[in-house]
Amino acid sequence: MLQRVLRKIELNSIRCYTVTAAEDRKYIPRRSLMYVPGNDHRKLQKIPKLEADCICLDCEDGVAINKKEEARFNIRKILDDKSLDFGNSECSVRINSVDSGLAATDMEHILSGENLPSAVHLPKVEDPSHLSWFASELNSVLSSPPKTKIGLIMFIESAKALLNLQDICRSAFDNAEDSFFVPEALVFGSDDFAADIGATRTKESTELLYARQAVVTAAKAFKLQAIDLVYIDYKDLEGLERQSLEGARFGFTGKQVIHPGQIPVVQKAFSPSEDRVQWASQMIQEFKEYQKEGKGAFVFRGQMIDMPTVKQAMNVLELSSGDRNQA
Repeated sequence: MLQRVLRKIELNSIRCYTVTAAEDRKYIPRRSLMYVPGNDHRKLQKIPKLEADCICLDCEDGVAINKKEEARFNIRKILDDKSLDFGNSECSVRINSVDSGLAATDMEHILSGENLPSAVHLPKVEDPSHLSWFASELNSVLSSPPKTKIGLIMFIESAKALLNLQDICRSAFDNAEDSFFVPEALVFGSDDFAADIGATRTKESTELLYARQAVVTAAKAFKLQAIDLVYIDYKDLEGLERQSLEGARFGFTGKQVIHPGQIPVVQKAFSPSEDRVQWASQMIQEFKEYQKEGKGAFVFRGQMIDMPTVKQAMNVLELSSGDRNQA
């Protein structure tokens, strides 16, 4: 009986801490998500010049099985020594999937030190049990409670995962209550998904239309960022721009990139224009004035505005903000 009471007190303490940490954690735009293999010293040294919103130090697909240990060591050293200048880029880490059998070792080596990445990427999330495992493992490996919660970025890469989207998102938030992470984004892993369903990849990506829209819909339902597929032909910048703008119109907030030359194109595509920022800023200003008067819907530039439109304006201002505190 006493053990149950003590456990309840412990969990309540964690909940109090994590709520505070979630409130302290600021919004981090991830217009571009750039992968850098943790074992590749040459590519790691290029990080200070990349200027992507989110840099992902990779232990997963970008690292051969016989190089995993080297990648873990390098990433832990980068975090400990703060030897690389990330500038305004977010420092994040992608571990291996739960089902790979490698994730526990990744977390033990990378997340047990004092300095932690801003976010952890969890690939190939298939069902809610993966989130329960991650939460428990994170509580186990952390040497002490972090000052702010770690962002969790979840990858949807199979037909099963797509069908389990709602349960996956719900489980992430449920497990976050008793752990030290906050769910922040969904990433669509297009190539693994295409292989899983037996689709043939095309530049137009029509074979992935349903999945992309399902991912972005689930992300928005749970107030998560939605990060779109990789454009494989890194030399085709016109095609990249078309697909990036299409993703932005779909509602995605960012895109995965695999080459430094893709970063400027992608970040521009997912950035609101000056006219759009001005529109949002003026709308929010008028919205606040109407709120003071106790009014709900109001007319702005000849159109009736309600809360969904106000939220769109808030999203625009969030994306346009350059003020970020990075880990």
